[in-house]
Amino acid sequence: MREIALDTETTGISPRDGHRIIEIGALELMHHLPTGRKLHLYINPEREIDDGAVAVHGITSDFLADKPVFADIVDEFLGFVGDDPMVIHNASFDMGFLNAELKRLDSASSANGAIN
Repeated sequence: MREIALDTETTGISPRDGHRIIEIGALELMHHLPTGRKLHLYINPEREIDDGAVAVHGITSDFLADKPVFADIVDEFLGFVGDDPMVIHNASFDMGFLNAELKRLDSASSANGAIN
């Protein structure tokens, strides 16, 4: 059975306040064991990062200035994750941000603009 262990970093606490994803890390597991296949992406959020968020993850706006925007990495991300289950600590936080990004794009990559 294939699963994806996933984590994100963001510009702040809430996508409802316009905060965005700045980093996605995903690791493929097969029968609960890492396969060595992984995805790691930095994303330009096109906005400033809250000081409190920088204190948590250490990622700055200057570092992200030349990174791709979410629209440029969405197909790579969705292709890696596929339809397989994801293992996510604090899943409601990460999924809230991922679904907000997809909704923002009105993504044709997902049938309803959201992932479960």
